[in-house]
Amino acid sequence: MTNKYYSVKPVLDTKLRQVFIETYGCQMNVNDSEVVLAILQQSGYSLCNSIKEADLILINTCSIRDNAETRIWGRLDIFRLEKLRRKGIIVGILGCMAERLKDELLKHPAVDIVAGPDSYRELPSLLNDLTGGSKQINTMLSHEETYADISPVRMDKNGVSSFISIMRGCNNMCSYCVVPYVRGAERSRDPNSIVREAQDLFESGYREVTLLGQNVDSFHWADPDNPTNTVNFAQLLEMVALIDPKLRVRFSTSHPKDMGHAVLYTMAMYQNICNHIHLPVQSGSDAMLEKMNRKYTRAEYLDRVAMIHKILPECSISTDIIAGFSGETAADHEDTLSIMREVGYYTAFMFQYSERPNTKAARHYPDDIAPEVKNERLNEIIKLQNELSLASNIADLGKVVEVLVEGYSKRSKEELVGRTSQNKVCIFPAGEHKVGDYVMVKVETCSSATLKGTEVK
Repeated sequence: MTNKYYSVKPVLDTKLRQVFIETYGCQMNVNDSEVVLAILQQSGYSLCNSIKEADLILINTCSIRDNAETRIWGRLDIFRLEKLRRKGIIVGILGCMAERLKDELLKHPAVDIVAGPDSYRELPSLLNDLTGGSKQINTMLSHEETYADISPVRMDKNGVSSFISIMRGCNNMCSYCVVPYVRGAERSRDPNSIVREAQDLFESGYREVTLLGQNVDSFHWADPDNPTNTVNFAQLLEMVALIDPKLRVRFSTSHPKDMGHAVLYTMAMYQNICNHIHLPVQSGSDAMLEKMNRKYTRAEYLDRVAMIHKILPECSISTDIIAGFSGETAADHEDTLSIMREVGYYTAFMFQYSERPNTKAARHYPDDIAPEVKNERLNEIIKLQNELSLASNIADLGKVVEVLVEGYSKRSKEELVGRTSQNKVCIFPAGEHKVGDYVMVKVETCSSATLKGTEVK
C-alpha cells in the first residue's frame, strides 16, 4: 500500500487558495495539523503564514485545560474582525474542543466549520457544502480511523525532527482527563505504514522521529488477514530503529502501568533509540493516584523507575505533575515533592488542576482546593524542579555527548543548538557544522535549562 497523499514539505503557491493553520496543545495536535494540510493540499490549498493572507483559517484546538480553551475563544473574536474586513474568509475549528463544545462553537459568528479529530478526511466536502451562510459540522468519533494512508505535510521549521502518530485515542479513563471523550477509544496503526512514513522522512533529510500516542505502551496491532500476526510497541520500536542507525527514535507518552521490560531492553539494544522516557507521575500520593484512577501506586511507579535505571543507566526521565487535585492535602503535596526528589526528573510539565466538564472528577469530586493554594503548591513544584534540572545538568559536566543539530542559538549565529539522546538542550560553537549534523560535544558549563560545551574532534 502506498501513501495516498505524499509531500513531506508544504506546497507554497500564492496562486492557490491559502490556508492558515494554528495549532494548540500536544504533539498529537501538531501531527494532526500536518495530516489536515496533506488533505487540503490535495484539494488545491497552499499553506500561508498569516491570517491576513488566508482564504481558510483553521484552529486545531486543545481541551486539556481551561486556559487553552479561553485562548481559543479570544482568537475567534479576532478572526471575526478579520471576516468583517475581508468577505469570503472561512473559519474552521478542529480537534478536541470541536468535539467537546461543538454546539457552542457553531453559535459563534466567526465559525463556519466544526470538525472533530476523526473527521479530517471530510474537510474538502465540508468546505464544498458551505453555501448560503450554512455552517457545517462533523464530529463523529471512529473506532477505525488512524489516517495511516496519509503522509503528513511537515510544517516544522528545522527539517530535522518530526512526529509520527502510531495510534489514536485512549482507554485509560483517568478521572481528570477529557481525552477519551474527545479522541475516542484506542486503535493502533498498521506498523508497516509507520515504518514507511519514518523511511520517507529519513530519505527526505530528517534525522529524528518521535512516535506518538496517548499511551504508546499499549500499542497493539493485529493483521486483519492473519490475527495471529501481531506487533507490540517494543517490536515497533525495533522496526523503526532498524531503518538506519543515523535515524534517532523517540517516543511519547508512556504510562507507568503499561511500560514493560521489553521496551527497555529494546532501547538498550539500539543506540539510535534515545535514552529518554517521559513517564507522567501526576502525584506522589497514593490517595491522589487512586482518586485520579491512574492504576498504579507510588511504590509501583518507583519500581518502574528503578528498572529503567537498571537497564538504561544513562536514561533521563521527565514527567507531568498536577498541583491541587480534588481533596489534595498538604501531606499529599509533600508526597509529590518527595517523589520528585527521589526520581530526580530532569524536566517536568507542571500544572494546576483544571476541572474538565463531564469527566469522572467533575461528576464526583469537588474542585475544592483554593486557587491561591493551588498556585502556592505549583510554585513550590516549579522551584524544586528547577533545582532538580540544574542538578541533572551539573551531573553531565565533563561528559562527552552526541548532539543532533536543530538550528542556531537564539543569541548568536556563531553557536548551534541541538539535543542530546537524553533530550537535553546543548549549545556549542558552530564551526563548520550545519543543521542535521551529529556532533560530539564535551559539556563544560550549564544552567538548569541548557548544557554548553565545545566540539570534541
